[in-house]
Amino acid sequence: MYHTQLSFLYVIMYAVAMKSAKMCDEQNICRRQRSLNRNRKYFKDGNMSDKSEKYKAHVEKLRKRYERRREFYYLLRKYASDILASENFRSTRNYIQHGTMPVQRHCLDVAAQSIAISKFLGIECNERELIRGALLHDYFLYDWHDKTRKNYQRLHGFYHPGIALRNASREYHLTRRERDIIKKHMWPLTVVPPRCREAWIVTTADKYCSLLETLRLRRGNISNIRRGKLRTVG
Repeated sequence: MYHTQLSFLYVIMYAVAMKSAKMCDEQNICRRQRSLNRNRKYFKDGNMSDKSEKYKAHVEKLRKRYERRREFYYLLRKYASDILASENFRSTRNYIQHGTMPVQRHCLDVAAQSIAISKFLGIECNERELIRGALLHDYFLYDWHDKTRKNYQRLHGFYHPGIALRNASREYHLTRRERDIIKKHMWPLTVVPPRCREAWIVTTADKYCSLLETLRLRRGNISNIRRGKLRTVG
């Protein structure tokens, strides 16, 4: 008797489960049909077309950004491979420029921004001298935050262009434009204004990048700083 009742209970439970599964399937079918109808109406109203256009515009924006970066890295390898490979330039990644930004990354950003400004404004200039001058404009090779270092200068902004020019002149044969870029990039602190369009472009790009870094709108690798791989003093 007990086994008969238990078997009957199993049959009822199975029937209820099958009925519930059927109802769930019917609900899923209805839900999918409603979703399909909404999508058809959405497409019919032209909303789908608008969404597609926005997606295409976003993809095109990313494509242009990628093309600009690829062109910039090509110019770096073409005109400044010796600077990028030098030990002194690589050592600048150990010092902070503004905020959390290493000097090396700052110089690369200034070079990229200088190329972008010249193309956006349609200013014809010598790309080789523009890039090399931008990479070497902060070639002072010390941590300017460290007040305990030898020959510490309180007014770093006034003195470091001349120090960077001396250091770069020892290692590279600088053209007149490259020297002007390095020496005048801190104008108006340098009093004498730049004398070539390349120097004006780098001066503008440097101030733009420095502002973003100071306001922390553009950041360096904070994880490296926390691990002590970058020196931040002061």
